[in-house]
Amino acid sequence: MGVDFDSFVLAASTADLTDEPAARKHADAIEFRMDLADDPLAALQAYDGELPILATNRAEWEGGRAEDQGRLEALTEAATFGPVEAIDVELESILDGAAEQVLEAVRKRNVSLVASAHDFETTPPRPEMVRTLTEAGKYADVAKLAVTAESRTDTLALLSATEQLTAHGATVATMAMGQLGSHTRAVAPVYGSKIGYAPVDPGEATAPGQYDLETLADLVARLV
Repeated sequence: MGVDFDSFVLAASTADLTDEPAARKHADAIEFRMDLADDPLAALQAYDGELPILATNRAEWEGGRAEDQGRLEALTEAATFGPVEAIDVELESILDGAAEQVLEAVRKRNVSLVASAHDFETTPPRPEMVRTLTEAGKYADVAKLAVTAESRTDTLALLSATEQLTAHGATVATMAMGQLGSHTRAVAPVYGSKIGYAPVDPGEATAPGQYDLETLADLVARLV
């Protein structure tokens, strides 16, 4: 059980699991944005799709819409559903101990874990990005970092950090958000990034600078 992140995984991001049939042609998994769904646990109960689910219940303080009350409890319950083969939880919630029940549920079912960190304002210095990803990798199968690029120098620093960690055996997922960083979503896999995110519907992007699913699938296939 669990998503195999040894090779690149393209996740179709959606708040509506009925989008799954439209995603099958290009995606390897569904990133289910529980925080954007009306009744996410009921949706998981009813899911009969083919693609495995990476469940995300993103906190308001990290760019999502989920309030703290009940957020991690819902993510813990999501980990009990058979189609859920990976869980994304914020690195900060792991470090402060709030996500311990999520980690226990993930270990119990042998579900893959993504520990994520997001910076919606800037790109931290390269050594800081390396430290963040290294710390996340202590707890998770995949260490994820999304930053906001303000220059091409920022994107190069992110790609360099990605290559360094991958060369040392780490499993990471990286991307730079925003217009300047959008190309990293296609290029980062060349340097070792293991997860890409794209909406099935181009009008329903869940992060700044996302390509639509078909476009990202085509770009990665040409480059990797």
